[in-house]
Amino acid sequence: MQPILRRAFVAASLTTALFAALPAHAADVAGVRFDDRSTVAGSDLALNGAGLRTRFMLKVYAMGLYLPRHADTPDAIATLAGPKRIQIVTLRDLTAEQFADALVEGLKKNHSEAEFAKLQARSDEFRNALLAIKAAPAGTQIRLEWLPASGTRLSVGNDARGKDIPGEDFYRALLRIWLGDKPVDADLKNALLGKG
Repeated sequence: MQPILRRAFVAASLTTALFAALPAHAADVAGVRFDDRSTVAGSDLALNGAGLRTRFMLKVYAMGLYLPRHADTPDAIATLAGPKRIQIVTLRDLTAEQFADALVEGLKKNHSEAEFAKLQARSDEFRNALLAIKAAPAGTQIRLEWLPASGTRLSVGNDARGKDIPGEDFYRALLRIWLGDKPVDADLKNALLGKG
């Protein structure tokens, strides 16, 4: 390699490494602040993206996605090892049933009947844990975390709800609600991928 090309290659490599190492930036979505970093199961996670879920032009919730490192495709996110966090803050009063039904509908839209059949029992368990909340008034903080040692954990505020649901395939299925081929909101999908 010629010296000029070698220097250009090294400079490009260093620039790429520098941008990859830059911290994520905090985000403000409809008045909800998402910190640039979060800790889950002892691991430092960075805000990958944050956005707004709307329905019929109404603001439903703000959402942030925290990952071990930045990823800008659904496949890259699905294959990332380590803990992950979906953080949702409701922007309007919702019943637990409305929230649970919307999530189950998102699961069904992004999976074939055969794929959903494999998730059915865990989906029912997850839905029951959500229904036990009764209501999610505006400002309710909901976290869906992937904890490699125990599974998918649902937390409302700072309280875990229900039992952790085993199987990383279930957490990946949840991610597809927002990042799948038929996301609940295309603009939100792009925002979570850091493209919005």
